[in-house]
Amino acid sequence: MFPRFQLANDRAHICVFLCLTAIVNTVFTVTHYSVPEEMEEGSVVANLATDLGLDVKTLNARKIRVDVVANKKYLDINKDTGELFILERIDREFLCPWKTTSSCFLKIDATIENPIRMFNIEVEVTDINDNAPHFRRGTMHLDISESTAVGERFSLNNAVDPDVGVNSVKNYHLSSSDHFAIEIQTGRDGTKFADLILKKALDREQQAVHNLILTAVDGGIPTRTGTASIIVRVLDVNDNAPKFDKEKYVIDVMENSPIGSLVIKLNATDLDEGSNSDIVYSYSLYTSEKTQNMFNLNPENGEIRVKEMINYEDLKLYEIEVIAADKGPNSLSGQCKVTVQVTDMNDNHPEISVKSFQSPIKENEPVDTVIAVVSVSDKDSGDNGVVDLHIPHNMPFRLRESSDNYYELVVSEPLDREKVPEYEITFTVTDRGSPPLSDNDTMTLELLDVNDNVPQFPQSFYTIRMMENNAPGALISSLTAFDPDLHENQYLVYFIIEKEIANTSMSMLFSINPENGNLYALKTFDYEIEKDFLFHIEARDSGSPPLSSNVTVHIIIVDQNDNAPVIVSPWRAHGSVVEEKIPRSTDKGSLVAKVIALDTDSVHNSRITYQFLQVPDATLFSLDQYNGEIRTMRMFSYRDQRHHRLVVVAKDNGEPALSATVTIKLSTVETAVKAYSDMTEVPLEYDIFSDLNLYLVIGLGSVSFLLLITILVTIVLKCQKPKASKAAPPCRNSVASERNSTIADSTLVSNDAYWYSLFLAETRKGKLVVRQPVPKGSRYIVSSIPRGTGLTDTSDSAASTLQYPK
Repeated sequence: MFPRFQLANDRAHICVFLCLTAIVNTVFTVTHYSVPEEMEEGSVVANLATDLGLDVKTLNARKIRVDVVANKKYLDINKDTGELFILERIDREFLCPWKTTSSCFLKIDATIENPIRMFNIEVEVTDINDNAPHFRRGTMHLDISESTAVGERFSLNNAVDPDVGVNSVKNYHLSSSDHFAIEIQTGRDGTKFADLILKKALDREQQAVHNLILTAVDGGIPTRTGTASIIVRVLDVNDNAPKFDKEKYVIDVMENSPIGSLVIKLNATDLDEGSNSDIVYSYSLYTSEKTQNMFNLNPENGEIRVKEMINYEDLKLYEIEVIAADKGPNSLSGQCKVTVQVTDMNDNHPEISVKSFQSPIKENEPVDTVIAVVSVSDKDSGDNGVVDLHIPHNMPFRLRESSDNYYELVVSEPLDREKVPEYEITFTVTDRGSPPLSDNDTMTLELLDVNDNVPQFPQSFYTIRMMENNAPGALISSLTAFDPDLHENQYLVYFIIEKEIANTSMSMLFSINPENGNLYALKTFDYEIEKDFLFHIEARDSGSPPLSSNVTVHIIIVDQNDNAPVIVSPWRAHGSVVEEKIPRSTDKGSLVAKVIALDTDSVHNSRITYQFLQVPDATLFSLDQYNGEIRTMRMFSYRDQRHHRLVVVAKDNGEPALSATVTIKLSTVETAVKAYSDMTEVPLEYDIFSDLNLYLVIGLGSVSFLLLITILVTIVLKCQKPKASKAAPPCRNSVASERNSTIADSTLVSNDAYWYSLFLAETRKGKLVVRQPVPKGSRYIVSSIPRGTGLTDTSDSAASTLQYPK
């Protein structure tokens, strides 16, 4: 009887050979079957009824059953067919975990009744390669010193495989490594294990950890593998000295850096680890004590910080040698050199030193005269130490560089003490740093005065008005000159430049105080005699040589109303009444009489106005207030009185006003002679010839003869006057001969009759003739005035004076 073959589940490639050996005896004892593990549920193992010689049809009746001696019922019998089939998946490694060989049996007891019979059945469960090798520890850690010798062996955990036989672990593989390899060993029980072999010296600093993969391979088909990680941590030994990033460092540090500011942080590295890599920094013996005092080195982190204030001007370069030592058992060290270059900061102000300074100096010092020598300096370097020197631009000086950092202050423009007596010269030195620093020094230059300015009067011409009738010694004015010089060059003395007027020296008329220029009058002046004076005053300083200037002074005598009007027409003896006769048949508007008054004061004060002081009949006579003409306002009637007394007052324009009066006794007569008409318009004409006319004709002839004699006498007298003599100002009442007057500039003597003939002759020429009595005598002064000029012309005109012998 041959066993049956069946494929289990998807394992078609496994050929199950069921070998049933039936030992045919008279009694069946043990039946053997072989089945691979992991067959699918329901798979037939064998036909037990056939193998045991039982009738399949009677199996149910005989109540056949199987009992598996295990904790699970893996197999059962089909009572209809008698087949033994897989009831539950069989795992050989679970069923026989202690079995390391291929033998693993499942014992089954089969029982049948009628008659009762028992069969012993053994089912061998064969191994298949259904398990991969695996390591009990997925990761293995090894600590190996980097100083371990090559060839050193290290045991590894072996892999296990539940499978047995050819399906168990057969080999090991190690991932690629330059430093490690494996060697496979076989134990007494056939177990395979691997040892790790060091084939190359380790260097922790190059590779501190080696990560390896150990692979276990079984002998099944197909093969299965299992892996484990091997982490080799290389233990450090102090075989590396600390090393700085650089051997030399060059650092620029700004001077005046704050204390505590970081200069550099040194970094030394030690490839070792642990205490072998802990580094301590320190100064070497080659670092000067001054440098160590200037910089602080942190022994733990290598920071170098400023310890004291750094000054570029003290030291520009610092050399520092730093040692870095580890803390290993056998301490190793490394060193570096740090060069600290101090960068100059513009922290020093430029300095000015005045080597020489000349003050005071004369104001007339020539241009390019050296006044001062100045030196400048700056302790900084580079642009911070380059300096420029300046002075204000608005000064008459300039700087001239004489040598390095030496300058001369020289005069660039003419000086004038009177404009600027002293100069505050500020020397400003500025460096070219950023920001620039500067310093200054101020010197006071004083100018000495020289006598280079003439005295100056505020005005070049003075017009001074002085009231007449002044008191002698009265102050007229103060003529003060100014000299901008100093001291004796400023002290002025005043003089009147001598000049004679009418044989009189100016110093006899005026006096000036030589110290203050006060001008005084030495005499009382009369406007009617002297109207003005023109002279020069000189102001002279006390310098050497002295300088002077003069000014023209024009003194005008101002008139006072000190002369009362004098009535010159109609003429009358002192205090007497003037008697005039007019025809009773005089027409309306006819000139009855003309009052003429003269005032020797100035124009303003000599303006005369006329008024009636007494008039018997205001309807009969009128008086012109400006020319003094008395005219009839109507014709005389038989009721009018024969005699009329008229009192006329002549007032000037002064303050207070002065006046003079004249009384005219006017009588009317019954006569054929016509009253003379207006003498201011046309010459007198007479219609009726009378004895008076005859006398006048004779008088005119006499006047003509006497006039010729007077002219000759006047010429002779003028020729005999000395030339040096200067006559007094002409009398105000004289009339100049240029007015074409018949009356010559002579002295004559006359009587009333001759006065009247002259009156007629002058009035025919359009002139006014007035007369003025001469004191102490019966003579009088006759004046000829152009008609129409009024009182102003009369007062301003010189008169031709005639004196007639009685």
